[in-house]
Amino acid sequence: MKILVVGTGAREHAIVHALASEEPAPELHAAPGNPGMAAQATLHPVDAEDGRAVAALARRLGVDLVVVGPEAPLVAGVADAVREAGVPCFGPSAEAARLEGSKAFAKDVMAAATVPTAMAHVCTTVDQVADALDAFGPPYVVKDDGLAAGKGVVVTPDREAALEHARGALESRGDDGRVVVEEYLDGPEVSLFCLSDGATVVPMVPAQDFKRVGDDDAGPNTGGMGAYTPLDWAPSGLVTEVVDRIAQPTVDEMARRGTPFSGVLYVGLALTSRGTRVVEFNARFGDPEIQAVLARLRTPLSGVLLAAATGRLDGIEPLHWSDESVVNVVVASQGYPESPRKGDAIAGIADAEATDGVHVLHAGTAAGDDGTLVSAGGRVLSVVGRGADLAAARAASYAGVAKIALAGSHHRSDIALKAERGEVTVP
Repeated sequence: MKILVVGTGAREHAIVHALASEEPAPELHAAPGNPGMAAQATLHPVDAEDGRAVAALARRLGVDLVVVGPEAPLVAGVADAVREAGVPCFGPSAEAARLEGSKAFAKDVMAAATVPTAMAHVCTTVDQVADALDAFGPPYVVKDDGLAAGKGVVVTPDREAALEHARGALESRGDDGRVVVEEYLDGPEVSLFCLSDGATVVPMVPAQDFKRVGDDDAGPNTGGMGAYTPLDWAPSGLVTEVVDRIAQPTVDEMARRGTPFSGVLYVGLALTSRGTRVVEFNARFGDPEIQAVLARLRTPLSGVLLAAATGRLDGIEPLHWSDESVVNVVVASQGYPESPRKGDAIAGIADAEATDGVHVLHAGTAAGDDGTLVSAGGRVLSVVGRGADLAAARAASYAGVAKIALAGSHHRSDIALKAERGEVTVP
């Protein structure tokens, strides 16, 4: 097979890494990719959000499958352009990607499909936001309606901070500005990726990520500072429940509307005292969770993604998973998330990967003028550690992190720590 992966981040590098690990490995291409992917894929300097350019590249290369990684190209219709060019594509259409592109649209779909989720108000003015905040009470949850790179949500006990976030979101989008104010959901959060070909749903294994920048969930939200899998504390029937009550009804509702959802439905969950509730839907693999999840997948990823892209998921064998635990720790640049510094030299990746059970995935990296690897974004690297249990996986990942040299960088030291200690409980 020839496969083109679209995107630049650690999510896309994780996909390339998994595909390159197959026997035999597919011929891999990435557009535009990053320096880490260059060891396993041929890079092409194409704008990931330019559907015509991506489709033309896919045709020129003669690929059998295009995998669109990030949300922005999906919402921009890149998958539509690729399919119109006659090339199978893993990723939803622009219309179906509205499940992520608009929180209000997602709430409407969930209501129609009777999917359990937080009560919410869609607001177009600051006065409406104020009324909604008062109706729900603290902690306050305010979400940008559109894409915000995983950082469009504020959860705070401070009413003024919630109002300020809403005001900024509304002003940034002009007359089309909308925000969603929700009730707060208690309990631990879980991420579950459900593959779909528009009709059939195939779940992956659950993971948990860490959104706040600092230990003990201190500081502002980020795109994600780490993740781990498996979740030994999660209810045994959770995956079946999510498929039956959430993912399959949502896919069925999207098909009923004439916009079938083909790709991966990221189901963000809260396991609350009142049962399982959807926090959000995304239309792509979550970063940093997929880095951990794919490290456990033993079924060849290429066949699974192609089956989803061509309507044949109902014919695949059940996915096979390693019993290992996996922990992914994100190394972020100085100043992240407020004002990440770029251009700092990165060293120690080879030493990190010499650690047993460790591989490193690039996110915000670039080649400097002299060819030196430098930071080029907020989240710079994902250090993925595998082990027989969470303690061993954490030890491996943090041993790898210790080998990385990046001036001013920071990372959380408590990824999966509470789970390792048995301190995560479901209300």
